[in-house]
Amino acid sequence: MFSNWTKFPFLFLVLTIGALIGIQLEKVFSGDNLRESIRKFNDVLTYTEKYYIEEVDTQKLVEAALNGMFNQLDPHSVYIPAKEFTAVEESFRGDFEGIGIEFQIVNDTLTVVSPITGGPSEQLGILPGDRIIKIDGTSVIGITNDEVRQKLRGKAGTKVNVTIVRPGLSKQLEYTIVRDKIPIYSVDAHFMIDDKTGYVSVSRFSETTFDELTNALKDLNEKGMKQLLLDLRGNPGGYLNQAVQIADLFIDGKKKIVYTVGRRSEFNEEYFASENYPYEKIPLVVLINRGSASASEIVSGAVQDWDRGLVVGETSFGKGLVQRQFQLFDNSAIRLTISEYFTPSGRLIQREYKNKKDKKDYYSEISDREESEGENIEHTAEKDSTKPTYKTLLKKRTVFGGGGITPDYIVKSETLTEYTQNLLKENLFYSFVLSYLDTHSSEIKNKYGNNLSKFRKEFFINSDLLNSFVDFAKTKKVDLIQSDFEKDKDYIAARLKAQIARNFWKNDGWYSVLLEGDSQFRKALELFNEAKDLANLK
Repeated sequence: MFSNWTKFPFLFLVLTIGALIGIQLEKVFSGDNLRESIRKFNDVLTYTEKYYIEEVDTQKLVEAALNGMFNQLDPHSVYIPAKEFTAVEESFRGDFEGIGIEFQIVNDTLTVVSPITGGPSEQLGILPGDRIIKIDGTSVIGITNDEVRQKLRGKAGTKVNVTIVRPGLSKQLEYTIVRDKIPIYSVDAHFMIDDKTGYVSVSRFSETTFDELTNALKDLNEKGMKQLLLDLRGNPGGYLNQAVQIADLFIDGKKKIVYTVGRRSEFNEEYFASENYPYEKIPLVVLINRGSASASEIVSGAVQDWDRGLVVGETSFGKGLVQRQFQLFDNSAIRLTISEYFTPSGRLIQREYKNKKDKKDYYSEISDREESEGENIEHTAEKDSTKPTYKTLLKKRTVFGGGGITPDYIVKSETLTEYTQNLLKENLFYSFVLSYLDTHSSEIKNKYGNNLSKFRKEFFINSDLLNSFVDFAKTKKVDLIQSDFEKDKDYIAARLKAQIARNFWKNDGWYSVLLEGDSQFRKALELFNEAKDLANLK
């Protein structure tokens, strides 16, 4: 019965080796390695739960293991615990269900910073500065931020009763508020700076950002906008499709906006301009800083590569990795990097991360970055860089890849002194203004009405008010550092004025006042003629 095999020993050897190789290849490609790793983890967890000297929280151990696993990947692949997932989703979705207020806890008291536009609280006449002292008849003095969210959020259509103390009124106010879907706006503010210059601030790229921005631009257009300042400073990014749609607002024809390259070919994609908009031929300046990342860099990178407008500020964060979200069975999720994205000229926006010690080292690197201020149209500020060089697509200017978008005009952000940082950290600007408005709100309303422009021109933070603020800070254990105060006096005065303006005109009041002393903003306003020439606009 063995005769046939003895006649063909070489064939037997080849078949045996082939079978062994096949088994090993099957292990690699069938996922046996993955199954063995899962089995190892399961065994370790089981032994730990069964034999460890103390009782263990297996959920906490699993989450720690997941975080450890993601620490071995890139800085932007993350695990999102279930308790954080809802808030993260709301931020990107652009809405939540509740009563619609921005709030702060001041001296253990739940205080309305501002009712959200269009929400049920605004419709009932709840005002900035109102103190909510009871929710459904129960005192909320000493309440925490998490407890506020638990008590005031809820399904649309459900009711909650609040008791409010309003400065200047002796009687408590009772409201029954019907919860509703509340928008979380990503276009923070839009207004006309002068008779021809529009300003828009975009804080993130959520599901609603394109619609919000088109509405803002339509409003500005109706008010006579002839040129636009688009502020993406501090914008950490968001949805890729929103970035593409927003870039398309300003880039004409069928020009490429961004493309992605992944390990798997199905993640290789190209995105082009496709629609015609009335904003494609207006002078454009884009503001960015170190906090501008991801989708912000797609928009500013496309504008720069096509010589469509000028980019002003600081080199952006340098996040050029695309994540896909996978939701897990317990309502937690992972965001996993699936590809890298590139600007139209071929620049990789992602900065180096593989040689960093850890994620903390990666994130702290941007605060140590040194840049020389000044004109950088030909990007000579980066000429000694080891980064790869590229050319813009119309004017053939040199630009650099491998680490964010470097502006055409570099203007550093202002550095605040220790004293001012302590004032901010202790939330003293808001607390002081809240107290000030308790006695001066009617006076300001009567004098300025709804006229923000008049307030900006005529209202000043005088020395008496500044000194009162300094004294107030001392009562909160923030002692005066005279040299710091002198250096930041203009900023401190501007922030107090902006805080007052926000009480009456919300974000438009806040931004329009605070921007007056913003060096990056002021430089951008000088550059529209140059932006027009760069884009060959008539």
